[in-house]
Amino acid sequence: MNNHLGAVCDEFYVNSRLHLKIEVMPEPEPVLRFLERISKSFPTMRKLRQREDGGVVLEESVHPRSPRRWLRLDPTSLRFGYYAIPDMAEIRTMADVILEHAPYYLNFSELNYDHLDVTYGFDLDFRGNHDQLLAETFWTDHPFAGLLLGEEAVHVIESQPYLGIALTQECDLQAYAEIRSRSSTYEVRAGDFDPGPISVYLTVRQYWGFEEPTSPVDTHRKLVEIADDLAGGRVVPILVNPLAQAIAGRR
Repeated sequence: MNNHLGAVCDEFYVNSRLHLKIEVMPEPEPVLRFLERISKSFPTMRKLRQREDGGVVLEESVHPRSPRRWLRLDPTSLRFGYYAIPDMAEIRTMADVILEHAPYYLNFSELNYDHLDVTYGFDLDFRGNHDQLLAETFWTDHPFAGLLLGEEAVHVIESQPYLGIALTQECDLQAYAEIRSRSSTYEVRAGDFDPGPISVYLTVRQYWGFEEPTSPVDTHRKLVEIADDLAGGRVVPILVNPLAQAIAGRR
């Protein structure tokens, strides 16, 4: 299945994060064996580095706008993602490999799983006041317009929406939509803006402990299916498309 979501923005990516309740950081040997196993499945993932905070990152070394995978291991989380995905089936394959082998090599326990996030990211490039654009695109017909776009407002410097819903009665399955701007007040004051993306994020989250135990692999597959439906039926038509049209109208 080709990535049709990438056609609606300048860059599309999927990031996942398995959160742990208790800090766990295996010894270097099992970590290296785990990363070697991942590298065997994805031979282009050969760039290994350690962050200043102790986290370990394995990634592809390619051009920033080219398809690229990454994986990061921290004491309280396992994260991985895929930027500029050519085919959505590839993120499913990547998640299956990582989440199948992580418990074995890293001694993860189901008792220690807190929640799993799957985030769809849509970046839309815009050189200008991001918050002003968001206010004029989404808040013009809203009661917030009286504040954001009233006579007193010389500039809009904060208008990022962050919304969340529960998808089950128990609230263990959740979805969040967020739009993140990147204009600084210095840029607004100077009237000189660096090029940068406005990001639309859709995050679907599953907590453990509310239903029959499921593996991280099965949980991730379920979250991707939900994210596909919400992205195509809600987030793209309600958030991404209006924003893309607003940006096109200012170029």
